[in-house]
Amino acid sequence: MTAAKIRASLHHIVKAYKAKLSSYPEDIFQLTPPIDGWSYSEVYSHIFDSSLLSLIALENCIKGKGEDKPTHFAVKVILFFGAFPPAQKYKVPKRLIDRVKKISKTEALDFILEFEKALEHAYPNVSKANKHIKTPHPRLGYLNAKQWFRFIEIHLKHHLKQLNRIEQSFKG
Repeated sequence: MTAAKIRASLHHIVKAYKAKLSSYPEDIFQLTPPIDGWSYSEVYSHIFDSSLLSLIALENCIKGKGEDKPTHFAVKVILFFGAFPPAQKYKVPKRLIDRVKKISKTEALDFILEFEKALEHAYPNVSKANKHIKTPHPRLGYLNAKQWFRFIEIHLKHHLKQLNRIEQSFKG
């Protein structure tokens, strides 16, 4: 998939996050859902914080601050298909779980806007980056700039599904 197609997909996904955010009542945004797990608030905190961190890793690749390391075959499959394997539960790495917090809807929107700005800054150089320069992902191993870009898309889509599950749990 080209960087331009990933960018278009990211804009579409972020638009969905914004629409969902505006639809959630403030009084339940921070509530733990009936299915347990993260609140809407915590999902937004995690996904946009980790997406911003991913953009930093991507920028490091663009700047040549990385290593020439292989990408695991299983990770290449995930990136190719654009989704994590189904029916597999993923644990957020400890250093990232410690960053998750309950935020307000206003803070969530600020996070989204910060992400969009950083995305537009990084995008023009994704395709120009050396494909051999990679930085480590906490679970997937070494990714180059374009792989980081694709990962951000996959990760954002993954958590949209989580928001849908939370919505269903509040409906009963």
